[in-house]
Amino acid sequence: MPSTPAGNVRGANSPGRTAVVTGAGSGIGREVARQLLADGYRVALAGRREAQLEETAARNPDALVVPCDITRPTDVERLFQAVRERWGRVDVLFNNAGVFGPAAGVDEISLEDWNDTLAVNLTGAMLCAAAAVRAMKSQEPQGGRIINNGSIAAHSPRPRTVAYTVTKHAITGLTKSIELDGRGFGITCGQIDIGNTATELMDTIGVGAGALQADGSRRVEPTFPVSDAARAVLMMANMPATASVGSVVITAAGMPFIGRG
Repeated sequence: MPSTPAGNVRGANSPGRTAVVTGAGSGIGREVARQLLADGYRVALAGRREAQLEETAARNPDALVVPCDITRPTDVERLFQAVRERWGRVDVLFNNAGVFGPAAGVDEISLEDWNDTLAVNLTGAMLCAAAAVRAMKSQEPQGGRIINNGSIAAHSPRPRTVAYTVTKHAITGLTKSIELDGRGFGITCGQIDIGNTATELMDTIGVGAGALQADGSRRVEPTFPVSDAARAVLMMANMPATASVGSVVITAAGMPFIGRG
């Protein structure tokens, strides 16, 4: 992917806090970015597909479009350099980019598919968090907030989702470690675990047509608007520095998650 020099990335100086959203070209990332912009944030939109990032930005002068592959350390460093050169600081990172990975059991998944899923969902999240922490430590005033997008899979997996489920359990460990290590620098880290918000991912696993259940049956499951999930992320972002939101679980009402369905 060609690099975009920081000086050529679109954006403008304006008052307000600065946020970075990965996976901002679609789904939850797109809606979170738009709600942050509407709330007065200056927002860097990161993702692999520049055209879709431009659609998210919708010519908002406070949107900074940065094509980025989060599995590449040089891309991640370029992303955060662009934000700091344009706006001087990083207040919030929504660590959102991810893939569902292959539908396969542990005995069926290929090593290539396993590594590809871990590279995006886990290593990419770690690289972005590391760059954000470095920025938050060095800026004045020091500090900031990282919000990791986990999943209901961080609590309870769906069948045949071993790679995705493992990465989302690992995100919980990443979240707790960042929260602990960031305490002395005014850095907080929390995790939002979202179940069945209406995005393209739900089409991938067939929720609307009948998602695979633990007993082998298929069941049409309820979904809820992605705007509602984004409002929960915005609430976490807007908490005062004196408060840390460690974990939020938000699901479609009636989703077969609590109890036995």
